Amino acid sequence: MDAATTIFDKASLLAAGFAGRAAGHDRDRSFPFENFRELADAGLLALTVPAVRGGLGGGVQDAARVLGIIGRADPSTALVLSMHYIQHLTIAVSPAWPSHLAHRLARETLDGVALVNALRVEPELGSPARGGLPATVARRAGDGWRITGHKIYSTGAPILKWYVVWARTDEAEPRVGAFLVPAGEPGIRIDETWDHLGLRASGSHDVLFDDVAIPADHAVDIRTPAQWRAVEGAQVPLHAVLIPAIYDGVARAARDWLIGFLKTRTPSGLGAPLATLPRAQDVVGDIETRLAVNARLIRSFAEDCDSGHDIAVGEANILKLTVTNNAIAVVEAALSLTGNHGLTRANPLERHYRDVLCARVHTPQDDSTRAAAGRLALGI
Repeated sequence: MDAATTIFDKASLLAAGFAGRAAGHDRDRSFPFENFRELADAGLLALTVPAVRGGLGGGVQDAARVLGIIGRADPSTALVLSMHYIQHLTIAVSPAWPSHLAHRLARETLDGVALVNALRVEPELGSPARGGLPATVARRAGDGWRITGHKIYSTGAPILKWYVVWARTDEAEPRVGAFLVPAGEPGIRIDETWDHLGLRASGSHDVLFDDVAIPADHAVDIRTPAQWRAVEGAQVPLHAVLIPAIYDGVARAARDWLIGFLKTRTPSGLGAPLATLPRAQDVVGDIETRLAVNARLIRSFAEDCDSGHDIAVGEANILKLTVTNNAIAVVEAALSLTGNHGLTRANPLERHYRDVLCARVHTPQDDSTRAAAGRLALGI
């Protein structure tokens, strides 16, 4: 790649290889380590690391575009990458992050394959977005902390170098917050529990912490639960645009395969390609409409994020709902035209369908978004 090659050109070049390996990783639920080595070599792991720390200084628009490209090829890889991007975007604007830790994570990302993700979900708690204190405990011990707990759905677990662990303190009045824990420390165990319908190569396993020691200054940001309610919405716009960009990529991959199928499939009874049928043209037109809406929403929302516009949490969640449901509808429409061909494992459409359905499980779920919008409209 020469100096004139853009980050998007680099992502597209890598995506071709990712797409070729995606079916194998999906079948074996094996983690795509090679994809992240290639991303690191191309400098794309440092996309959202600030320029002042040596990174590319990319914003939300850049990240959304790259994730759409990678999501089109291998959404499992894109999901792990999105969590890493979100953490560095958050670190860049958060005054709570100690500068020495922010610089360390940036430096390690520049030096090699060093990814970070937040570990928040627990067996009993579920997602913290639904309320409640985490069962994971941070206990003061000497000049540091000891972390004990159990996290589930820890995306990228096989490759993460850093965990941002959501935990409560053992104080009489518990505080809650993020503790930065290096992977591989004594007392950390990964249980390979991830055996899912879709995104099977994302390595979203359980991570268990048994009295894991970290320095005192690795308590990144701990507050009372009431204080968190006032500030936790800051990351919502990032998740609302970057995660849906992945599933929009999946829908575009499904559209691409469908068009090829319709243009080449010529049933003997018809004597012409399926693409000549008015029904096929109508369904593809609906697909194009949904994808056009998604493209406009993702682009304009990402621009607002980069411009520092004040984005309401409710609006961000509605964007997530709209884009992901459009993506699901696109793949379902493709299946409606292809029947058994679309569902056979010899073709990628059934994998795209399984992958795109995972959009529904990301926080917030659709019922929460609709209920909140309804309460706001009703003044309740």
